Amino acid sequence: MKGTYIFLADGFEISEALTTVNMLRRGGINVKTVSIYDDRIVTSSNRIPVVADMAFGEFRASTSFGPCLPSDVMIFPGGMPGSANLAAFKKLMDIMVQHYEEGGTVAAICAAPSVVLTLLPNIEDKKMTCYDGFEQALADKGAEYVKEGVVVDGNMITGRGPGWAQDFGLTILAHVKGQEVADKVKAGLML
Repeated sequence: MKGTYIFLADGFEISEALTTVNMLRRGGINVKTVSIYDDRIVTSSNRIPVVADMAFGEFRASTSFGPCLPSDVMIFPGGMPGSANLAAFKKLMDIMVQHYEEGGTVAAICAAPSVVLTLLPNIEDKKMTCYDGFEQALADKGAEYVKEGVVVDGNMITGRGPGWAQDFGLTILAHVKGQEVADKVKAGLML
């Protein structure tokens, strides 16, 4: 899968999703929001409707699949039941596994590292973080839980929760475009 996409399912955490999109677009990444449904409207965990850039069918029809680079990123915001809804969508999870196995980057925050990324094969010994209370799912898959705001381990980026959404987005930006670009965005936000 070529490009950067953030996947939205009903019940997603709006601050994690839109703050991440904001950081990436400020840094010049043409990140696309994708509804996992047949239409573009997705409702956040706080009942705020959001219009995604594309519905899942549009994503499938317009996206180039094939060998991935680490700069190709699939992003999964947290929130419940948003994370569970993402994990239950087999077509998306199959794409995620292929993307990751080909060397593409996966990024997840809050509940999503435990609920979504644990569906990946071979995450033993990966350093990961997640929302407090979701650590056991990581341990069950052999991952190493690290209680930090954002953790990078190879082509996997995980964030702890909504309070870390800016850092999560900036970390993805640095991964794709370099630390200098991320620092420039950060300075522009007076962080």
